[in-house]
Amino acid sequence: QVQPVESGGGLVQAGGSLRLSCAASGRTFGSSATGWFRQAPGKEREFVATISWSGGSTYYANSVKGRFTISRDNAKNTVYLQMNSLKPEDTAVYVCAAGGRLPGTRSNAYNYWGQGTQVTVSS
Repeated sequence: QVQPVESGGGLVQAGGSLRLSCAASGRTFGSSATGWFRQAPGKEREFVATISWSGGSTYYANSVKGRFTISRDNAKNTVYLQMNSLKPEDTAVYVCAAGGRLPGTRSNAYNYWGQGTQVTVSS
């Protein structure tokens, strides 16, 4: 069993940066893909970024490419999402998803979900 726990969200001005963390217990966390998704009020959940178990493969949504960077430290059982040049449209609850066999962009690629952390970007 893997239980992801997100942290690092908050309020930031447009153009600013935040780093989200996803820490998880469980032996399989470091041997499975992990992704970040987000959901804004009134909108469907959308894919943000994903990383393979080794960190060798990463994929990003077009809307965040060049601004966000996903990485992982398996020794710490933690995946990070560095978010730079934030925009008001990045405002959402960011959720970590773990336990993926491959780094997929769809929700059904993952078995375990965190509760999420709020990111608010003011203009």
